[in-house]
Amino acid sequence: MNRLIVCIPTYNEKENIEDIIHSILSLSPSFNILIIDDGSPDGTADIVKNLFETYPNKLFIQERANKQGLGTAYIHGFKWAIKNRYDFIFEMDADFSHNPDDLPRLYQACKNGVDVCVGSRYVRGVNVVNWPMSRVILSFLASKYVRLITGLPIHDTTAGFKCYRKQVLKTINLDEIQFIGYAFQIEMKFKAWKHGFNIKEIDIIFTDRTKGQSKMSGGIITEAVLGVIWMKCKSFFANFKKVN
Repeated sequence: MNRLIVCIPTYNEKENIEDIIHSILSLSPSFNILIIDDGSPDGTADIVKNLFETYPNKLFIQERANKQGLGTAYIHGFKWAIKNRYDFIFEMDADFSHNPDDLPRLYQACKNGVDVCVGSRYVRGVNVVNWPMSRVILSFLASKYVRLITGLPIHDTTAGFKCYRKQVLKTINLDEIQFIGYAFQIEMKFKAWKHGFNIKEIDIIFTDRTKGQSKMSGGIITEAVLGVIWMKCKSFFANFKKVN
């Protein structure tokens, strides 16, 4: 039987974390959850640990001392998942911007042979709810920009709702991932593609958070804009191959 785990980084998500856990762990097929909490001062980690008895051997947490960035949290989670022999490894946000009900669709695509399945906002137009128009335009044009610079054949290059076959994460050298903000999402897709893995997008509806605060900042946007050019240039000298 395939083992599935959803990696969810958290920082101050007390308003959302219990509900997202209940939603995911009620799904079929059966998912496990790994929370990677960066020392949330609001008690997010305590809420998670209080649910351990409700979900024995289904819910896990890795606590880090302080806020270290989205990318490093996912890498920490991916390494943990590989070490614990999960077959399909998912990533998603804690704030319900990614609908847990879409997780089985991502899994089904990878179960049927896709290496990376991306929950995409831009497969059919723009499927975003509750974002201001300025942010919709910024996100949409950012993906166009990434495709232009890198050649990456994906509409939603910054998407953070994905399923990986474990072989993808074992092949990508996670210790060499450079970006820690939203550019991390671009870099992971780019390296998976360059290694020859097949990537599929499925359409989702992205709904902006209604509880808690966004972690978006100007520095994250700058990292993505400038980092894409650096990443493309560096790829000319890289040796991309699959790991058996």
